[in-house]
Amino acid sequence: MKTVLCFGDSLTWGFDPEGPGRHAFEDRWSSVLGAALGSDVTVIAEGLNGRTTGYADHLADCDRNGVTNLPTVLHTHMPLDLVIIMLGTNDMKPMIAGTAHAARAGIQRLVGLIRHHEYSFDYDAPDILIVSPPPLCETADPIFSAIFKGGVEQSSMLASLYRDLADDLGCGFFDAGSVAKTTPIDGVHLDAENTRAIGRGLEPIVRMMLGI
Repeated sequence: MKTVLCFGDSLTWGFDPEGPGRHAFEDRWSSVLGAALGSDVTVIAEGLNGRTTGYADHLADCDRNGVTNLPTVLHTHMPLDLVIIMLGTNDMKPMIAGTAHAARAGIQRLVGLIRHHEYSFDYDAPDILIVSPPPLCETADPIFSAIFKGGVEQSSMLASLYRDLADDLGCGFFDAGSVAKTTPIDGVHLDAENTRAIGRGLEPIVRMMLGI
């Protein structure tokens, strides 16, 4: 049995901008990936709305800093064979970080945490797959447009920065923007079809990294 942890934000949680609400379980990308991989692989979805790579959101009702809550998540679900990180969208908020380079730095810190975490029972550190989220798009929604001001341009840089980082660190890489597009409803989230597309797109590289 192989175990895959999906560590992400609202795109992993399954935020449905058309609701608004949450996508059906079977439409979330982690669920699509799990169904495609079959019963010999357990796919765990750890998505939190608003989660950042490594920055505090002092207006939030919970801890959204990926750096501070990843160690607990790792210890909760060990042993793990693969961790998929898809974060960076919320880093684009000017009040959080506001730049793609800041998100890259956060991803690098998360990779270090995974590799150097003190796993119990001599469990090995899992492999890591870095996924760049689909870039933001223009929206007429005044709230999201203001919250993510400047984010369309910055988020378009994530794939290139994450790809280079993955090469430098010896991690897997997948560009979710190659198979999915954000919706202009809010410029940030995904409709059901684009959410499912990420799960389908990830299957080949996850199979390769798991050796199945």
